Amino acid sequence: MFDLAFVQQLTLPEKAALVTGQDYWYTAQIAAHKIPSIMMTDGPSGLRKQAQSADALGLNGSVEAICFPGSALTASSFDQSLLYQLGQQLGQAARANQVSILLGPGINIKRSPLAGRNFEYLSEDPFVAGELATSYVQGVQSQGVGVSVKHFAANNRENQRFTASSNIDERALREIYLSAFEKVVKKAHPATIMCSYNALNGILNSQNYRLLTQILRNEWGFAGVVLSDWGAVADHVAAIKAGLDLEMPGNGEESVQQIVHAVQQGELEESLLDTAVLRVLQLVEKYGLTQDKQPLTYSKEAQHKFAQKAAEDSMILLKNEEQILPLQKSDKIALIGELARQPRYQGGGSSHVNSYQVVAPLTAAQQSDYAVEFAAGYTLDSKDSAPQLADQALQLAQRSDKVVFFAGVPEQDESEGFDKKSLDLPRNQVELLTRIAQVNPQIIVVLQNGSVVTMPWAPQVQAILETYLAGEAVGAATWNILTGAVNPSGKLAETFPLQLADNPTYGTFNTNTTAENYYESIYVGYRYYDTKQKPVRYPFGHGLSYTTFSYSDLKINSTNDQVEVTFKLTNTGSVTGREVAQLYIRNLTSAVDMPWQELKGFQKITLQPGASQVVHFTLKRRSFAWYNSQAHKWQVDNGSYEIRIGQSSRQIKLRQTIEVQLGVEPKEDLNLNTYLKDIIYREDLQKPLAQAGLQTSIEQILTAQSNSTLLENMPLRALVMLGAKMSQIQTFLHLVRQ
Repeated sequence: MFDLAFVQQLTLPEKAALVTGQDYWYTAQIAAHKIPSIMMTDGPSGLRKQAQSADALGLNGSVEAICFPGSALTASSFDQSLLYQLGQQLGQAARANQVSILLGPGINIKRSPLAGRNFEYLSEDPFVAGELATSYVQGVQSQGVGVSVKHFAANNRENQRFTASSNIDERALREIYLSAFEKVVKKAHPATIMCSYNALNGILNSQNYRLLTQILRNEWGFAGVVLSDWGAVADHVAAIKAGLDLEMPGNGEESVQQIVHAVQQGELEESLLDTAVLRVLQLVEKYGLTQDKQPLTYSKEAQHKFAQKAAEDSMILLKNEEQILPLQKSDKIALIGELARQPRYQGGGSSHVNSYQVVAPLTAAQQSDYAVEFAAGYTLDSKDSAPQLADQALQLAQRSDKVVFFAGVPEQDESEGFDKKSLDLPRNQVELLTRIAQVNPQIIVVLQNGSVVTMPWAPQVQAILETYLAGEAVGAATWNILTGAVNPSGKLAETFPLQLADNPTYGTFNTNTTAENYYESIYVGYRYYDTKQKPVRYPFGHGLSYTTFSYSDLKINSTNDQVEVTFKLTNTGSVTGREVAQLYIRNLTSAVDMPWQELKGFQKITLQPGASQVVHFTLKRRSFAWYNSQAHKWQVDNGSYEIRIGQSSRQIKLRQTIEVQLGVEPKEDLNLNTYLKDIIYREDLQKPLAQAGLQTSIEQILTAQSNSTLLENMPLRALVMLGAKMSQIQTFLHLVRQ
């Protein structure tokens, strides 16, 4: 229906209207040409369709919907299938509510644990973020609803987010901050990409031609719409020139007239405007809700059950000494903490959902046949201790067999729009936990938090269950894990350091109001902690189970096209369990800085007690590549690599070094600065060395055993110190180049 010829029939004001949001959530409608508007709305973890008085920050009410677990938790599932199903559920809800574009998922990298929006993002690792987001996007779009993958790009802090520049070297930009977006664009073909507020290396992303056109479209082949984050456009004309198609929410007639004037004055080529208009129209045509495509209803009850399953499949058992978990029905159990009664189960700001049916952990426990008593212990609106509540909690702990202590970060301390100042739990919670440990050491801590917290109290407790923001079914899911009705299988998609000062961004994050300088380059998350061999509280990929697993029989077959890896995984325990097997690669070859290891594969396997399964990974060329910023390309260096299979980045069970021949051997240009060790042992260079009369100097190096290593680390031009003439060296180079 819509093509370039159609676009060229539109008036200039009509075109300008189509690249400007009609209001907060709708694209423009042009009735004269039967162009409908379409609705887009927030909802990475649940539909947030605002019923009236729309606003961009989620301050006003929205329609009732299922609140699914937040991305920080669902990423911990390490389960592509689960993320696909989550996308399907969200797509169904959007279709039923006549929403065409769902704004999500957020796939920015968790660079600093203080970043205020980490609860909405997937991982510190771009491979995990890319794999899971690809499945999520495919799931949503399978329902005829488009997505908006966000926030493109390098949006890693909230303070001054509209103006601060993320200053990143090219290699880190490609390997860490763009990698997940690249994978999603190439594999899932998202309907839209949302550009972020921030600048990148000094240029606002909304008008960054290199980012939006050269990389996103020309390199990656993105064919959808680039829309702005709400209010991200500072100069609409410059944004269109850079490759932005749709300004949201737009400034009404003012935005329209700005574009019209720019075209009339020759400041904006109308052909560029036409291209943007055509993309918007194609989006409307593909994702507009026509009568034959619109579903009648969807089951909120079924979606609530899925929300519970998603939480159960993602929660991470961080610690379980002396198998204190699962709880036994013979135990007298104390539930302590106001968060058991009023759980923190979702993020704030634009991801906030008007939940359908919230189940608190206290409710789930009281409805079970376990012997439980409850004490609030602390309040959520203050960090100060409440002596009466604390005393009641202590008395309950003393007369109980086990204490389940609910701890977490209140919403006022962690939301969109600002960054955190601390990783510590509120003072009143920590003080109460310390006092309880003195009267009853049988403590299980259940955490409710959007992102990393420090745990200096961890040695005082026997078990820790990380639930992040687990969605509206938080209570049932948490209780099922605690009682063993469900065997935990989540793994951390981010590292928990011992203290904030251990993070590579410590001391520089958020210190500059106009610029965020990424001094750590590629060393983000476990790439930093593992390379520096820093002790951590819990490593990337860590998560326990109520059963045990063994890894064996590693076999690797390397060809000129790919590397095939297989090994055997066995459930050696007494209950059915799910294990996330992780494959890391250690580069032993490239002559550039490399992390100690990088995750390049993961699979979640379900096994009955005693059962085994052969796990298979296929590694392509990109798995071994690093980005050469000087050559502007991904490069694979032939040579030795170690394949590492494990349960976390710090629990490697199998390893084997292999020779990889997937790269293109570079044509080395010898010059005066080429080191002698790269010359004197090459058979093909022996003849030109002799012809140039350099053999005598070379023999001095080879026979001087005590100094040979030193001399090998000298450049070719240094042979003049051993009696060679510069004319002989130039002759040698001439002969080689011939």
